[in-house]
Order: sequence, then C-alpha cells, then structure tokens
Amino acid sequence: MERVEAEIEGTRLVLVQGDITRQDVGAIVNAANPQLTPGGGVSGAIHRAGGPEVTQAAAAIHKGRGRLATGEAVITTAGKLPANWVIHTVGPVWHGGEEGEPELLARTYRACLELAVSRGIKSIAFPSISTGVYGYPVQEAARVALRAIRDFLRAHPGELAEVRMVLFSPADFAAYRRAWEELSG
Repeated sequence: MERVEAEIEGTRLVLVQGDITRQDVGAIVNAANPQLTPGGGVSGAIHRAGGPEVTQAAAAIHKGRGRLATGEAVITTAGKLPANWVIHTVGPVWHGGEEGEPELLARTYRACLELAVSRGIKSIAFPSISTGVYGYPVQEAARVALRAIRDFLRAHPGELAEVRMVLFSPADFAAYRRAWEELSG
C-alpha cells in the first residue's frame, strides 16, 4: 500500500490509499450531508460500518440543531468502527470555484481539527471532502486540504500526534501526493 509521511511541528501527516472505515484512529471524519443522514459515498460507508449507533447519534444532533452548515463540524460515537469517534462535517458543493469554495473547504478541515483538539483526540483520519457527489475537483481539493492542515498544525504544534488523509482510489492518492509535493517544495 502506498504511503507518504511527513512531520509538521511534532505531528505526523500521513497520506495513504485505503478505506476510511478501517482506520484505527481517535476520530474519522465523515463527509456528511447537512441532514447528517447516511447518504451515499463516504457517509453511507461510515454509517453502514458504524451501525445504528452512528446513525442514531447523528439523527439526534440533527433533531436538536437542524441542518449542519457548510464548514461546521459535530461529533458522535463511532459505533462498530475501529475509531473512537466520528466527526461529521459538510464540505462545499463545487460551483466552479467562484463562490468561495476554497475558503469553505479550508474552514471544513479546520473545524474538524479544532473539534478534535478540543476533545483531546490525538489522531484523526480524513477522506477527500467534497470530491464525490459535491463535484470539487480532486487536485484543487487536495491543495486546499493539505494547506489547511499544514497551517493548522503549524499554529497548534504537537497538539495532535497524527493527521491521516485516507484516499480511496489510486487516482485520488496520486492527486494528494502531487499536491503535497507542490506544497512542501
């Protein structure tokens, strides 16, 4: 399995091709819809693997607060997943990049990282947020995601042990690897 690792201010950044539902970390991130319902793609896979505990916990949050706005993050149990928690977040829908999508996507990653740190979670695994049905081009999303993560880690040295990007397809992994090579010079 292909893997890229780097160290940023005492935190290990890992890019790996794999399945987000199989990550043994403190929290995995769910690329959720605003209603926090199972849906398809990453969200459906997380809800299926986590079982009814994840779906019920997400439904309770939705009932209590309504729709989750783009760039916000909430946390639930992970149910049957190997992770301890699921952080649910809504990324932006791609409209050509002219409607603030890069900043909204960066805000999405920051919100998840902030929530993890506030809860004392030391390791977190992200999927490629917004690049499925929301249509964000993977190469563009990779640049935004990795820059947001790098900047957060520089501002919060050592607060996390590991941030992992789990890319489902070889093409997504290659896009993130290219983006990291560009970003790290």
